Amino acid sequence: MSTDRPDAPDIPLTAPGGIDRAAHHRFDEAWLAAAWSHPTTRVFVVSGGQALIDDTPDGRTELVMTPAFEAPVTETHRYFLGTDEDGVRYFALQKDALPGRMDQSARPAGLREAGMLLSARDAALMAHAVALENWQRLHRFCSRCGERTVIAAAGHVRRCPACGAEHYPRTDPAVIMLVTDDRDRALLGRQVHWPAGRFSTLAGFVEPGESIEQAVVREVAEEAGVAVGEVRYVASQPWPFPSSLMLGFLARATSPRITVDGEELHEARWFSREELGAAFESGEVLPPTGISIAARLIELWYGKPLPAGFPR
Repeated sequence: MSTDRPDAPDIPLTAPGGIDRAAHHRFDEAWLAAAWSHPTTRVFVVSGGQALIDDTPDGRTELVMTPAFEAPVTETHRYFLGTDEDGVRYFALQKDALPGRMDQSARPAGLREAGMLLSARDAALMAHAVALENWQRLHRFCSRCGERTVIAAAGHVRRCPACGAEHYPRTDPAVIMLVTDDRDRALLGRQVHWPAGRFSTLAGFVEPGESIEQAVVREVAEEAGVAVGEVRYVASQPWPFPSSLMLGFLARATSPRITVDGEELHEARWFSREELGAAFESGEVLPPTGISIAARLIELWYGKPLPAGFPR
């Protein structure tokens, strides 16, 4: 792996949001109770990976937050997310449905949409809350003894009352990589369930017992049959859909020969910058856009922003 790291592009969900997660307070019930009752505390509801967002008169988009005393009632699914530099505490509430709004101006949005619209602070808060909600919904029982677990540490731990096991939020590492060859062409693939024209970078999960660099080499070989040599890390991106951390790389192929697996990839092609630009113009290729790091990796090579495409 090369230590010559390219300049990391601006990646959604990774910009500093000014939030201190203040993890040392998560087990302090007295502090949490005081924080919840403080008049400056702000709360938002998350449900099914969505939260309410609203457009402000000055053109910004914000999470819909309320003081704690106006928030829906819940004692167990209340997650402490952190504090900002002004001392404001933030909580998320997990509910079965989002609350209605009297003014009808707010709308529900998932992180794929909201992550491109919200401020760095609000995007960071929502990503944290969505990740916790996904984990809480999918891990209600102890993997050791099967007993139903209870929430602890302000939403960041589930504890088993039967065997005493503690379970922590899961994050699955996944590699995502733009591969280039000795002619500086980029390898893009189309997954089997994507419609014609949709192309993006290759990606896959890190397996037990392998490094992230080994995962890049293996995934490219398995999906496209392309051998990879040099691997350079670029940046990471939280991806709570439901619980991944995307690790972005640039990789160099040692051979241009492509043999797609037919299971994950239906098609893979080498593109020069000119060929890709022409394919964008004709509509033959739809690029990845939205909050995914995939678009940012392609842009590092392409040299300019991609046209509007589809959210990977």
